[in-house]
Amino acid sequence: MAKKLRMGMIGGGMGSFIGDVHRKAASIDGMIEMVCGAFSSNPETSIASGKALFLAQDRCYASFEEMILKEKELPEDIRMDFVSIVTPNHLHFLPAKMALENGFHVVCDKPMTLTLEEAIELQNIVAKSGKLFALTHNYTGHPMVKQARAMVMNGDLGKIRKVQVQYLQGWLSTSIEKTGQKQASWRVDPKRSGIGGALGDIGTHAENLVEYITGLKIDELAADLGRFGKGRVLDDDGNLLLRMENGAKGTMSISQIALGEENNLAIKVYGEKGSLEWHQENPNQLITHWLNDPLKVFTPRGNNLYPEALNVSRIPAGHPEGYLEAFGTIYKNFANHLISAKKGKTIPKPDYPTVKDGVRGMKFIYAAVLSDKNNGTWTKVNS
Repeated sequence: MAKKLRMGMIGGGMGSFIGDVHRKAASIDGMIEMVCGAFSSNPETSIASGKALFLAQDRCYASFEEMILKEKELPEDIRMDFVSIVTPNHLHFLPAKMALENGFHVVCDKPMTLTLEEAIELQNIVAKSGKLFALTHNYTGHPMVKQARAMVMNGDLGKIRKVQVQYLQGWLSTSIEKTGQKQASWRVDPKRSGIGGALGDIGTHAENLVEYITGLKIDELAADLGRFGKGRVLDDDGNLLLRMENGAKGTMSISQIALGEENNLAIKVYGEKGSLEWHQENPNQLITHWLNDPLKVFTPRGNNLYPEALNVSRIPAGHPEGYLEAFGTIYKNFANHLISAKKGKTIPKPDYPTVKDGVRGMKFIYAAVLSDKNNGTWTKVNS
């Protein structure tokens, strides 16, 4: 009888938002179970978090180093198969490196690393290790995002001419980091977040969504970044012009000080024969316009969907699928790839973000920061 894949978690202890999201998402399809964890840099908090999650006491670890080394000593049919890293940005690289070098596959939250240098080194480590690496750009898991990509790849829209993307939030409109708010405090700290603030937190989602749906890389950009929070050194707002590798033009607007916005991620893609738009806050509709046909709206499990969308639609038509399900799709596709790898089978193009997407995200951040420092000068996003 087939067994579930066994997951160990690094970070995500008591009080963590994203750790809980990862645990729920990983469990949605019944393919993965969490068997161990090192949930905090504080040993007592880590062990207490593991116990609160009903893990066996001997698999609640005081540190990620201890977890990786002790799990490696366990029999193959008991030890974890992969680790899920859900720490702040500055604590992504070392756990990922150690896990890969000790024979474990990795799922990591975004942005992938603190620095571009770490990202490039991690890409080399993944290649050398032969292990799988998934990056949780979860919005690519939505059925209607899959449909959008399939339509573009199939040529339905014709040559892509223009892209508009936005990711607007308002939760940092006031300086809540000064009140000790945990999620805010590390995101505005360059030592823990990196050189990008909103750029790293939500801008990389927008960048990844553009490149995933269109299949095109952002060739160069011009960025005007804002720092509106009193005393903030990292960007909390930004407007960017984009030039895609095929000559298409684009705009990107990101903000965490857009008062009243919650998670307003949206994208529009315009081609020669048609256009499409998708809104994360209404994720079950893909709106399309056509040169010679009327407006069409696609929905999960609706008519005329490509297999890529149908394959990740879990529930009957008319029932909403959202954030957790899309997150779960990343874990599902990663799990299917890992199961195939364990059987000696290959999947040429796994449908989840990989270490290469992580490097792209870091190059995007660095190019935008450099462009802003140079008063919005056009700057290459190195491929």
